[in-house]
Amino acid sequence: MARDHKPLRRRVRATATTAVVAALTAAGTALAELPASAAGKPKGHDVSSHQKNVDWPSARAKGARFVYVKATESHTYRNPYFGRQYNGARNAGILRGAYHFAVPDKSSGTTQAAYFVRNGGAWRADGWTLPPALDIEYNPYGKRKCYGLSKARMVSWIKAFSDEVKRQTGRRPVIYTTTHWWNTCTGASRAFGANHALWLARYDSADAGTLPAGWSYWTFWQYDNSGSLPGDQNLFNGSISALKRLTRG
Repeated sequence: MARDHKPLRRRVRATATTAVVAALTAAGTALAELPASAAGKPKGHDVSSHQKNVDWPSARAKGARFVYVKATESHTYRNPYFGRQYNGARNAGILRGAYHFAVPDKSSGTTQAAYFVRNGGAWRADGWTLPPALDIEYNPYGKRKCYGLSKARMVSWIKAFSDEVKRQTGRRPVIYTTTHWWNTCTGASRAFGANHALWLARYDSADAGTLPAGWSYWTFWQYDNSGSLPGDQNLFNGSISALKRLTRG
């Protein structure tokens, strides 16, 4: 069984909220303070089994308006705290979604997507569920940072994952990544920016920096791995009403 891994990440320039909404329709410690470019943007976070039993009412009181919960990894691991975290967030009035940590050298994108959907990654237009998300980044388990896949094979893997999630849920997954990983391991592919929301990881107190190839704005930005909310700290690039529209597809 794979261990529940949530490694540290590396980070996109905000554009008009109207552009974000249009695209969505088509498809305390360290840096604890919000980035300078965060004014007015809804705060959120992401959690895995490392956070265990989260105090969701407290997170809501501290400003959390959305959360992504790790559901699965590869095709063999499911977060044992997923149900209580996912449902606990909803019960506290926090919009929630599920994410999958990709391990592309273990099985196909189709296999991992199917496992994800069966184990928490399903989606419904209930006004509370964010689109499924794919977490794809440098390999934490070995020296092959791109999992031994060529750039073309990596692009094909991501496409297979996305196609299966879309087939089963009706939604394209949000893609979580870093600019450096994306440009290194996919060869700066521009194949996904038009119909996949970007969840960018970049730890910086000022702004989100340069985007991966193919995207012109970020939808979610993970800007720190510690702060007032449990887990990693995130922002949504739009209004709270736009965030709620995202849950409705």
